[in-house]
Amino acid sequence: METIYFKGTPCHTYGNIPAVGTKAPCFSLVSKDLSEIRCGDFAGKRVVLNVFPSLDTPVCAASVRRFNQEAGKLENTAVICVSMDLPFAQGRFCSAEGIENVVVASAFRSPTFSQQYGLQLVDGPLAGLLARAVLVLDEDHKVIFSDLVGEITEEPDYEAALSVLK
Repeated sequence: METIYFKGTPCHTYGNIPAVGTKAPCFSLVSKDLSEIRCGDFAGKRVVLNVFPSLDTPVCAASVRRFNQEAGKLENTAVICVSMDLPFAQGRFCSAEGIENVVVASAFRSPTFSQQYGLQLVDGPLAGLLARAVLVLDEDHKVIFSDLVGEITEEPDYEAALSVLK
């Protein structure tokens, strides 16, 4: 269990975020067109998992925009933006914002994702949603960067995450 904060109020996660050097758990998520997104779909690629509570908040939306902008500069890398938002909402957001360089994925049907990655909030105002985190996986899906953002209302450290890919 990890302790993070939402506007200064302590919140806790279901477990612990995968540590650097460990193999990332395989996942199955839902695409904006309702198809499955599986870890095997990205075999041989580096993966950035940008995880956050909801696209309906300014900070979460900003992280998707930023990673969308950066993703086009990354070779052999997929950026997956994961939230509990329904795929329909993710699709509308991407269409309205011109988001084309990242994959948006919903964990709404995937309780194992939020639990295996230790990112499900179990208490506090956002209980049931995902905490804000960025993980970077190498081509073998080993974790090479892991950051659970301590204050949910703050953006992740983009530069630190992206620096391991350069």
